[in-house]
Amino acid sequence: MRTRKTYSKEYKEEAVKLVRNTGSTIAEIASDLDLNPSNLARWCREFDSDLKKAFPGKGSARDEEMAALKRELKRVKQERDF
Repeated sequence: MRTRKTYSKEYKEEAVKLVRNTGSTIAEIASDLDLNPSNLARWCREFDSDLKKAFPGKGSARDEEMAALKRELKRVKQERDF
C-alpha cells in the first residue's frame, strides 16, 4: 500500500508560481515535478481564490510558529555567515 505524499505550503506556492511565470502548461510543470496534474490545477485554483487561506495544512498554530522560527533562524544564520 502506498503512503500519501504531503507537500509543504512553500512547495505548493513555488509550483503555482512556476505555472504562472513560465508560460508552461500545468501538465508540463506537473510532469517535471512528478506531480499529478489535477493536484497542481487544484493548487492553482486555491492560490487564486484566496492566498491567505490557500494550503492551510493539517498542523496546529504551534507547528506553524515552530516552522516560521526555524526558517527565520536559518535565514539569520545565513546572514551571519555571509
